[in-house]
Parts: sequence; structure tokens; C-alpha cells
Amino acid sequence: MLSFQSKWRYLFMFLGIQLVVMALLSREGYQKRVNYFIRIFRKPEGAGSSARNHTAGGISGGDVYANLSHLSRVHSVGDEMPYCPVTSPYIGGPIHVSFPSGLTLAEVQRKNPLVVRGGRYRPPDCVARHRTAVIIPHRSREHHLKFLLYYLHPFLQRQQLNYGIYIIHQAGNYTFNRAKLMNVGFREAMREEDWDCLFFHDVDLIPEDDRNTYKCDSNPKHAAIAMDKFGYKLPYKMYFGGVSALTPLHYLRMNGFPNNYWGWGGEDDDIGVRVSLGGMYITRPSLKVGRYKMIKHKLDKGNDVNPKRFNMLAKTRQTWKMDGMNTAEYEIVSRQYQPLYTNITVNIGTEAGLHAPPPTPRPPAKVAGKPPAEPPAKVPAKAPAKAPAKAPADPAAKLKEDRREK
Repeated sequence: MLSFQSKWRYLFMFLGIQLVVMALLSREGYQKRVNYFIRIFRKPEGAGSSARNHTAGGISGGDVYANLSHLSRVHSVGDEMPYCPVTSPYIGGPIHVSFPSGLTLAEVQRKNPLVVRGGRYRPPDCVARHRTAVIIPHRSREHHLKFLLYYLHPFLQRQQLNYGIYIIHQAGNYTFNRAKLMNVGFREAMREEDWDCLFFHDVDLIPEDDRNTYKCDSNPKHAAIAMDKFGYKLPYKMYFGGVSALTPLHYLRMNGFPNNYWGWGGEDDDIGVRVSLGGMYITRPSLKVGRYKMIKHKLDKGNDVNPKRFNMLAKTRQTWKMDGMNTAEYEIVSRQYQPLYTNITVNIGTEAGLHAPPPTPRPPAKVAGKPPAEPPAKVPAKAPAKAPAKAPADPAAKLKEDRREK
């Protein structure tokens, strides 16, 4: 049996617990704290399915199209439409990303009925607070593009953005130039609409959390801070690759992007240096939010590693004002308004320029063992020679000749 002292000890413990519970419940957020204590003793629903949806980083993800069924299929008409809320009610957090075989652009179009010609979208029931253009440098990556569009369209719709997607396609087979294509994308997108923010987006990166909002900050933003290929960590402090965002003012202050990085590598770091030289700094979301999954692929043909990149980076401080948006030359080959995006095919020239001069003809090859034939030397024409004047006859010689005849 329990002693008298033991009974009093348990009684005081019980009363103490009751006081703690009452103190917690009496503060603000009464309902939240009640739910908290209920969840302690109740097994969460769908625990098994949640565990199966965890990504490699240990974060669960849902269907990117899940919340869009609540959207109206018809745009409201009239001047009384309210502004969208500061935080969209459709944002759901982590997204489950996979790459199903057999996906087609027709299926992506069917799942996005509110996207109109040219890849444009605006919320049907409120006025968007932000207007964002997504610029995607591209060449021969159609397989990756359909996966990006499959995820990117609903991702942006859940954020209640007014947006447009631009594919900037490099014509020809010359070495790929990502940064110059982004200069083209900025200029052509701004010609169509006064965008608040421009996102420069690699075609092989899929966002994994819609809390990573595609709107600009007061300074240039690096959105792809945590890629799966880097173990969901930032590889180094000045890294600015993958997905980044600039306002038009940011772009002008840093003179856009370099035009001279032909091939893979270097331009991201050059852009990061330009941010600093323009008197700005890089902002980033948290590692939990700025997560991206890369579509695995080999190095593209025509996009070999740039062997000059390190030498060029060392000169960025001297060249950034002379190489950028103010020197970008290109020619528009075609502009096509597809159902899911605007495709702009562009000729950006080569390292020799937009219109390279024709190559000079080579001299004829030398034949082994024989010197090259030389053209005959030209002799200046001479005036016809005058007949020499006859010398006067010698009288002594003449006399001798006459004696012989006699």
C-alpha cells in the first residue's frame, strides 16, 4: 500500500499538471493548443502514405495540380475584381516531382485550361499583385521542356501570378551561349509587356516547393539555392546559377549579362560578380524552400566546356560595362505563340560577331620538291632604238683601198 507521504506527492503532481494545462489553454490561441494536445494522443491520418511520398531529402510532397480544381474555369469580368491576397491560399508547400514516361505537350495543355496562347496566364477571380516573365534559354531540349512546363504552369498558378513563359531558342549549330540568349529574352519580353520581374530559368530544373515564390525581391534573387545534384546545399557563396530573378532596374544596373561566354561554364559567376559591381547583393530563400530537382542528362552537343572561362572571369571588373545589354546583337528568325509558351528563335552569331566576314582564300598548296612557280617579271617597254650614226670615212684608208684596186 502507498504511504501517506506518497499519496500527497502524487496529488501535488496531478494538481501541478492541471495548472500547467490550464495556463497553456488560457493564453492566446486556445483552439490551436487544444488541437495540439489532441494530436499528441491521436495517430495522424495517412501516416503510411506520407512516408511513401518523402523525397530523398526527407520532405514529403503533394500533387502540383491538387489545389487547382478549386479555380474558376471562367475569368470574371468587370472593374470590381479584388486584388489577390498577399499569400495565395493555393500554396501547398513541398511538391512531389517525378518524370513519367509518355508525357506529351497535349496532356500538359489539357491539364492547364486557363493558360492562353503564348503561355500566358492571369488569375480568374482576382487581380494579380505581381507580373512575372519566365525566360528559358533553349536548344534541342524538347524532352526536358515538356516536364518543366508540366510542373511550372501549375506551380505559378498556385501563386496567383500574372505570368508568361518565353522559350529563347538559339538557331544554328554554333556553340551554345546561355547568357546572350537571356539578354535576348529580357529585351523581347519587355517589348511585349511591362513585367515587374523576370525569372531566368534553366530548362532542366524543376521546383519542389511552391513557397519559393516567383516574384522579385529588393535585390537580385537566386532561387535555386538547393539542387539535388549538390545534395540540396549551396555549392559556394557567390553561386548564381540555375534559376535567378531580376527586376528591370536590377538588370539595367548590372548591364545585363555577358555576351562572350560561348560554351558551358563561367557566365553564372560573371553574373554574380556583376550584381556586386552594380551595388547590390544576392538574396535567397531558405534551403527547405529553394529546392530543385534536375533532369539527369549528358553534356549537350555544341555546349562543350568553355576553356577560356577562368581568364574571362578574372577580367569581369574591367569588361562588365563594355559587354552586356548595351552590346547584345541578334536577329529574330521567328516568333511563334504556342499554346503553352512563346517561342522566339534567334540568330546570335558567333564569336566573330553577328555577321562574320567571309574567310580569306588560302594560297595554293606547295608541291613537294619544287619551288612555287613565280610569275614572269614584267619588263618596262622601251622606245625603239635609233640607228647608230655612221662615222666619217678615214681618208688614208680610202687611199690604200684605191691603190689595191689599181
